[in-house]
Amino acid sequence: MDKHATTPAAVYLTCDEAGAHLKLSPRTLEKMRTIGGGPRFRKLGRRVMYSLQDLEAWADSRACESTSDPVYASLR
Repeated sequence: MDKHATTPAAVYLTCDEAGAHLKLSPRTLEKMRTIGGGPRFRKLGRRVMYSLQDLEAWADSRACESTSDPVYASLR
């Protein structure tokens, strides 16, 4: 393994920033944290933070081709 290889640093967003990135309200993300179904989050001290990579993965997992797509039916 190359000891000089660098791993890209993770980018963490606040709830407000994550909401803006996903075009969702921070309140929607808060509700999803409570009932489930939202993107993965981290509790860092008193702050809730979202990894940009986790937000993208969550959004990608919700991609559908049509309303008859089985994924679409499971998102209701």
